[in-house]
Amino acid sequence: MAIIHLSSLAHPGVEVFSTLTESQLRNRIEPEKGIFIAESPKVIQVALKAGYTPLALLCEQKHINGDAASIIEQCGDIPIYTGEREILSSLTGYTLTRGVLCAMRRPIPPQIEEICRNSQRIVIIDGVVDTTNIGAIFRSAAALGIDAVLLTPSSCDPLNRRAVRVSMGSVFLVPWTWLEEPIPYLHKWGFKTAAMALTDKSIPLDHPSLKEEERLALIMGTEGDGLSHKTIEEADYVVRIPMSNEVDSLNVAAASAVAFWELRKKNQ
Repeated sequence: MAIIHLSSLAHPGVEVFSTLTESQLRNRIEPEKGIFIAESPKVIQVALKAGYTPLALLCEQKHINGDAASIIEQCGDIPIYTGEREILSSLTGYTLTRGVLCAMRRPIPPQIEEICRNSQRIVIIDGVVDTTNIGAIFRSAAALGIDAVLLTPSSCDPLNRRAVRVSMGSVFLVPWTWLEEPIPYLHKWGFKTAAMALTDKSIPLDHPSLKEEERLALIMGTEGDGLSHKTIEEADYVVRIPMSNEVDSLNVAAASAVAFWELRKKNQ
């Protein structure tokens, strides 16, 4: 392993952890060269176990033989940048979560066909831009048996650093890809779509017909305006979560967890 002790914030190679923006890391022009940052030993371990490729590690000096030791053993011959907490905080702009960051190769997202072929329950994230909500939805999806996640292009990147951290690495456990086609395209794969929205024709989440569907795609909308009128009109079902005390809706992350549990697969 190549341990590099930082004495300067301008050391070549550390820009991936500091000056490069999320957009630059993602590298839309050359997706095969895209990078994302995984933060904290637990999250990095989940990524490594899922087969993601590490490119460089940044950690406090004390963690080389501590929290980062088992990670370093798995990473092979990659640069390991280290230093005291103060210089690393100056480099990244914040105190590191448990002192470890890992730059990893961004995989090419799978094709829709791969996602849909063997799935029974998927979620479509439509226009959700808050990184915390994205991370929370992925964590619930992994925990509650959702087979895959599809995101419309207007949604936040699941490999955004904060989304990865909030998900506790669950973004590495659930297959996901971008949905460039209109949502009704999923009918091609035998899916019925269920838009989570409050309308006059909304049926309750525990409606028997929903649970009988072999293949169901739940559509979760934006934090503020919810789903568009067009998306709601094109859906096979419009679904609401029954509420008490005159509360009309839940945060999209909370609503997704409730919906995932209620509409879980029959054999789950």
